[in-house]
Amino acid sequence: MSANIFITEETIDGVEDGPLADTTVAVKDNISTEGILTTCGSAMLDDYVPPYDATVVSRLKDAGATIVGKTNMDEFGMGTTTETSAFGATENPAAPGHVPGGSSGGSAAAVAAGEADVALGSDTGGSIRCPAAFCGVVGIKPTYGLVSRYGLVAYGNSLEQIGPFATSVEDAAATLDVIAGPDDRDATTREPPADGESDSSYADAATGDVDGLSIGVPTELLEGADEGVVDTFWDAIDDLESQGASYHEVSLPSVEHAVEAYYVIAMSEASSNLARFDGVRYGESGGYDGNWNETFATARKEGFGDEVKRRILLGTYALSAGYHDKYYKKAQDARAWVKQDFDGVLEEADVLASPTMPVPPFERGESLDDPLQMYLADANTVPVNLADLPAISVPAGETDGLPVGLQLVGPAFGERELIRAGSALS
Repeated sequence: MSANIFITEETIDGVEDGPLADTTVAVKDNISTEGILTTCGSAMLDDYVPPYDATVVSRLKDAGATIVGKTNMDEFGMGTTTETSAFGATENPAAPGHVPGGSSGGSAAAVAAGEADVALGSDTGGSIRCPAAFCGVVGIKPTYGLVSRYGLVAYGNSLEQIGPFATSVEDAAATLDVIAGPDDRDATTREPPADGESDSSYADAATGDVDGLSIGVPTELLEGADEGVVDTFWDAIDDLESQGASYHEVSLPSVEHAVEAYYVIAMSEASSNLARFDGVRYGESGGYDGNWNETFATARKEGFGDEVKRRILLGTYALSAGYHDKYYKKAQDARAWVKQDFDGVLEEADVLASPTMPVPPFERGESLDDPLQMYLADANTVPVNLADLPAISVPAGETDGLPVGLQLVGPAFGERELIRAGSALS
């Protein structure tokens, strides 16, 4: 079967010279491209053509990159398998018959299949790191605020970041060099705090030198993981130790509640963000017949898939009168606890390490009938978004012939340390 990596294949040329000249880039289909179809993997936007470029797209073009297409994704970024797309599922080039992960599965698959040198995805709760792990490539989720979200179709504003995929840490870091930095059109972007490395590039940090690196291993992120995944993880830690790093176990008790907190917050924000897709402002018309409520309902019923509807309903419920404090406020309190936990253990370690995903890639179709299984698979990735921290997934090896990723997490704006550590393995 076709890998179904791209929703739209169309070349966008950058300037002649630049740091990414001769580099091909695939762009996730929720990132706006002027004059090029941008669907978010949804029938709701199957004919939407943005009139402007996202900031990251402008920066890629100014750096000389050639964009080769818009990649398939879970609808509006909601999924872990790239099977909720209205345009069909994407095949995993590294593990045929299995999902590529999600929601940025098309971007990871494009890199794994050699269809692009690098790719951009977005990560709300693991949507870069999960497909990077499942497809055996590198994926970087930057610190919240490092990369502009202007032109990214919003799912969960307070959680999501755009980041790169590549086959090597150095190539991913070189792409991050291009897309990172403050943007007047995104008030959430921030300048990294000044330090001794602030003038060096991210790509320059890919030295592979981990001598003296202190690694914290959160025990909670190993509990319940697949045995083969855990064995592969420890092999990777042994590799880092042989290169001069050391590890010690740490505890993050708050992550027990991270998945619940994440989904309440993410679904609540999705409920608000997707209200604009009503068939009038955006999306397919519901066919006005004299009743606007019926018109809106028809547009959303026909335009959204099951997973998007599920998350809108749950988010609307969590925000409704009488339940806001019971669910949404408690989720925000849990988020503060998660952030506090991470900040505490990172005072005693340079980076934290865990399996990126607790399981190897699912077989296609395996999780579609069990959304809870899909949500729980995000247990190792969502805490990082709740804490606004950077993380990288690098290939750690295989179990039963299926790719396994190693996740490294650092302090806010600690991308260089992550890149240095990750490059020792990839």
